[in-house]
Amino acid sequence: MRILGIDPGYAIVGYGVIEFSGGRYYPVDYGAITTDADTSFPLRLQQIYNGIISVIIKNDPDEMSIERLYFQNNQKTAIDVAQARGVIMLAAQNSNIPISEYTPLQVKTAVTGYGQAHKPQVMEMTRRLLKLEKVPKPDDTADALAIAICHAQSSGTALRSLLNRRKNKQ
Repeated sequence: MRILGIDPGYAIVGYGVIEFSGGRYYPVDYGAITTDADTSFPLRLQQIYNGIISVIIKNDPDEMSIERLYFQNNQKTAIDVAQARGVIMLAAQNSNIPISEYTPLQVKTAVTGYGQAHKPQVMEMTRRLLKLEKVPKPDDTADALAIAICHAQSSGTALRSLLNRRKNKQ
């Protein structure tokens, strides 16, 4: 199963594509889509959408996993990230890719086995699970890979995954 993990944002969108096969994780592609702060917000959203579409076309994922938003102190930032999440999810939906959402707690638990793990612990465990030489930068990229790993852990059997894909396409 090929999974596209997304760490949503509007300045930086981290993405990570992994292959999950035989209980092992294999990195396929990872990086970040960045937008310039001097660019109008609608244009930034368009750049994010187009960037996600490019990643989808290049990597042909079976499923997408994305971090669920949690309440932040800055409401404007939360609203802007929610809008970016919307265009990311629209890109996946328009590409007929099933979408799963995970909280930071679920990601930490799946990757480290401990829901209160600190960010460096999650990043190091992600590096180890994917057998990478170093933790990918920016941090959003490592987070996206962790989100993809979380989905692989949570998705269960290949049969369940196939049934979910069929259900989401109807």
